[in-house]
Amino acid sequence: MPRRGRAPRREIEADPNYDSVKVARFVNKLMMGGKKSLAERLFYSAMGRIEERLEKDPIEVFEQALDNATPLLEVKPRRVGGSTYQIPVEIRPERRESLAMRWLIQAARSRTDESMVDKLAGELMDAANSTGATIKRKEDVHRMAESNKAFAQYRW
Repeated sequence: MPRRGRAPRREIEADPNYDSVKVARFVNKLMMGGKKSLAERLFYSAMGRIEERLEKDPIEVFEQALDNATPLLEVKPRRVGGSTYQIPVEIRPERRESLAMRWLIQAARSRTDESMVDKLAGELMDAANSTGATIKRKEDVHRMAESNKAFAQYRW
């Protein structure tokens, strides 16, 4: 932790193709080993694939997938009197979006399609239709928070 206050948040420039900060953040999370041009190529190819299959605006599908995958609650461990409780807490908006993006990319990477373009396009389309591994993960997190609602009094 820094000794002199919090570190300032860096501003991310909007994506040049779609003029969206969300797309730029998604590409940054998709990037591995500093290969941003490869991550951009994968993302834009996946968007092209979505447009071919659904004949809709791909950015709308992307936004819908992000909205459907965004969690509202999560559980955090809290130690009270010798035992640890899982306490449901609301998630900050930045973290919500970040978790949704991370889960979408993880689920896409674990799919069994041919290429990463197909995997990413498939996962985004599934999430936009409220199906797929990302949505299951979100529901699991919500279910966990719901089942531990009794410990909400230990919230700090």
